Amino acid sequence: QVQLVESGGGLVQAGGSLRLSCTIAGRTLYGMGWIRQAPGKEREFVAAIDWSGGDTKYADSVKGRFSISRDNVKNTVYLQMNSLKPDDTAVYYCAAGSVSRDPRDYGSWGQGTQVTVSS
Repeated sequence: QVQLVESGGGLVQAGGSLRLSCTIAGRTLYGMGWIRQAPGKEREFVAAIDWSGGDTKYADSVKGRFSISRDNVKNTVYLQMNSLKPDDTAVYYCAAGSVSRDPRDYGSWGQGTQVTVSS
């Protein structure tokens, strides 16, 4: 069993940056992903990273702006978000157990952190 706690969300102006953190309690050598959900929309894959940090994936909508990384000593996964746009507004979830682009493939989820980008 793994427990995930996200932090770092908030309100930022368009063009700004935020860094989300996901602290992992329990077994840590999982593939990890960030998934987001905007109001009235389905959950959307954002980024994923394998257990070693050597392989990453990104949604086309965030490629070049967001960066996923992990520190297995600190049991933490990060999502650095730059050049934020209003369309990035969503609840961002940390998820464990896969490196898939399909949110249904992840077995454990955090509670989510709100990111709001104003225009």
